[in-house]
Amino acid sequence: MAYLQDETNRTDLLNRLKRAEGQLRGIQRMVEEGEPCLDIASQMSAVRKALDSAYVRMTVCFMQQELKERLHLQPDAVQQLDAMLDDMQTLLGKVR
Repeated sequence: MAYLQDETNRTDLLNRLKRAEGQLRGIQRMVEEGEPCLDIASQMSAVRKALDSAYVRMTVCFMQQELKERLHLQPDAVQQLDAMLDDMQTLLGKVR
C-alpha cells in the first residue's frame, strides 16, 4: 500500500480536510438552530464539493509520486508529467 510521502502534499490535503470539517460543524450548527433546509442543503453541497476536491488532489499527488518513483524519470520528463497531471486535476475538477 502506498502513502503520500511528500510533506507539502500531505499538509495541503490536511488543510482541505480541516476546511471541510469546519464546514460540517457549521452545518451541524445550522441544523441545531433550525435553519431552512434549502440553506442547509446548499452547505452540504459545498462540503461534498470540498471533499471531492480533496479526493482528486490526493489521487493526483499519489499518481505523481508513484509514476516518478516507478518510471525513474529525468527532470524534464518530471516537469512534463507534473504539467499533465495538473491539467488532469483541473479537468477532473470540472466534472463535479
